[in-house]
Amino acid sequence: MRSFAFQTVPQIVLEYGAARRLSDILGTRFSPSRVCLVTDRFLHESGLLGPMLDSLRATGWQVLVVDDVVADPPEDVVMDAARRAAEHGTQVVLGVGGGSSMDVAKLIAALLASPQPLTEMYGIGNITGHRLPLIQVPTTAGTGSEMTNISIVTTGATTKSGVVAPQLYADLAVLDAELTLGLPRAITAATGIDAMVHAIEAYTSAHKKNPLSDALARQALGLLSTHLLRACDDGQDRDAREAMLLGAMLAGQAFSNAPVAAVHALAYPLGGRFHVPHGLSNVLVLPHVLRFNMPAAASAYAELAGIVAPDVQGSQEERADVLVRWSEGLAAKCGIATRLRDVGVAETDLDMLTDDAMLQTRLLMNNPRPVEREDARAMYAAAL
Repeated sequence: MRSFAFQTVPQIVLEYGAARRLSDILGTRFSPSRVCLVTDRFLHESGLLGPMLDSLRATGWQVLVVDDVVADPPEDVVMDAARRAAEHGTQVVLGVGGGSSMDVAKLIAALLASPQPLTEMYGIGNITGHRLPLIQVPTTAGTGSEMTNISIVTTGATTKSGVVAPQLYADLAVLDAELTLGLPRAITAATGIDAMVHAIEAYTSAHKKNPLSDALARQALGLLSTHLLRACDDGQDRDAREAMLLGAMLAGQAFSNAPVAAVHALAYPLGGRFHVPHGLSNVLVLPHVLRFNMPAAASAYAELAGIVAPDVQGSQEERADVLVRWSEGLAAKCGIATRLRDVGVAETDLDMLTDDAMLQTRLLMNNPRPVEREDARAMYAAAL
C-alpha cells in the first residue's frame, strides 16, 4: 500500500432543523462574538436564513450579513466582502449557501487573519498565514465545499483560479436537510450529479487515490445514485434530501483528499465562457470523459458499476461500460440539458473551450489517462 495523508473537517453535525438552534451548536466551540454570515441575495431575501439569524442574535451574536455572492464569484466580489467583514470587526465567519458562498467564506476567513493578498494565495499550498474560525452550512447537496480545502474564484473575464490549502478546511460543518427542502428539480439534479462526479473522479484520481477516499466515494455514490430521482421528483422528501446531503458531504471528503480531474477541467470553461452552472457543466461532459478514460480506468469503473447497478454482470469491460451508459442517461432522467448545444455552445466554440480546458493543469494531472489537446476537443465534440 502506498503512503497517503488524509485531512478533513474536525466536527460535522448532521441534524434536521439544526439551523434553528445554530447558536446552541456554535456555543460548544465559540463564545458569542462578531460573525460575518456570507451568502447570496436570493437566500437572504427568501427568508430561509431567518430562523438561523434569530437563533444567533437572541444569544448575543453580532451578525453582519454579506449577501453579494454570485455564482463563480469574481475577485472583486471576494475582496469587497472581505473589506466589509473587516469593517465589522469579524471574529467568526459563517458560510451559508451553495459552493460559491462557502468558497467566499473560506477566503474571507483567510484574508482577515493575514496581510497576504489574494493574488498570492492562488495555487496549491500558497496560504502562509492562519484564518479566522470558520463554519459552513450548505443549502444544496452537491459541491461538498463544506468539507473541502478548495476555493474557486473567477480571475478574469472567462478564467477561474483555485486556492487550495489546508487552512481552508472549516472548523465545523452543519448539515441541515430542512434547508434543502423544495429546491427546484433542475438545481437538485445538477448539484446531485456534481456530487456523483466528485465520488467517481476521487475513486480514479491518479496520484492521491487512497483507501479512505475510496470508501467515502463508494458510500457517497451509493447514497446519491439511490436517492437522486426521489429528491428530484419530490422536493419535500426529507429522507431523500438528508441522504443527498450526506452523500454530497462524503463525496466532498473524498475528492478533497483524492482530487478531481478531467470532468472538472472540461467543465470549468463552460462556466467561464457560457455561465453554465458548475453542476450542469459537469453533467454535460461526464459521459464523454468516462468513455475516454475507459482504457485506464476500466477496473475502477467496473467496481463502481456494482454500486449504481447492483445486478451488473459480465467481464470487467462490460461492467465498466454499464457505468458509462448509466452516466449517459442521468441528465435525461432528471429532465435537464443533455448536450452542449442546449446551453448555447456551437461547433465554432470548441477550439476556444479546448484551449481553456488545457490550462487546467491542476485538474488534468489527476486524470487516470493523460489528456492531450486533441482528446479534449474530441470530448467536447462528442458532447455537442
